[in-house]
Amino acid sequence: MRIAIGVLGLTLIADQASKYWVVNRMALDQRLYIEVIDPYLNFAMAWNTGINFGLFGSDSDVMRYALVALAFAISALVWVWVRREGAGRMLQIGAGLLIGGALGNAIDRLRWGAVADFINMSCCGFRNPYSFNIADAAIFAGAFALILFSGRAASQGK
Repeated sequence: MRIAIGVLGLTLIADQASKYWVVNRMALDQRLYIEVIDPYLNFAMAWNTGINFGLFGSDSDVMRYALVALAFAISALVWVWVRREGAGRMLQIGAGLLIGGALGNAIDRLRWGAVADFINMSCCGFRNPYSFNIADAAIFAGAFALILFSGRAASQGK
């Protein structure tokens, strides 16, 4: 599980460092919008109190801590599952990405009460109204890897 720990650590560091830089150094929380490569890539500040796309968003402390607890529970379940599955390289990478992203967003909820989303990407005449962060991308990539590579060791006779 060394690969998972390494990927988890790198994901968490990249996520928290990018959020620190954007919020504290670039003051995006005050400026709200910075053109980077318009219209393809911009920084647009969004404080997400819910889950994906703000679903179930609430300023309630109950929801905030429930989402933190959910992130920790899912992280623990994924860790145990991947360890039992055989912990192949791709499963470890997927687990590290997913857990690192989940913990990165949980840290935001504990620190700020919401997740700091700031990456906004658009293309081909479509203006995307939503922002995301490195943790969100890592969660998506990790879940994709876990789905794609789970069961491969069992089907190949380990």
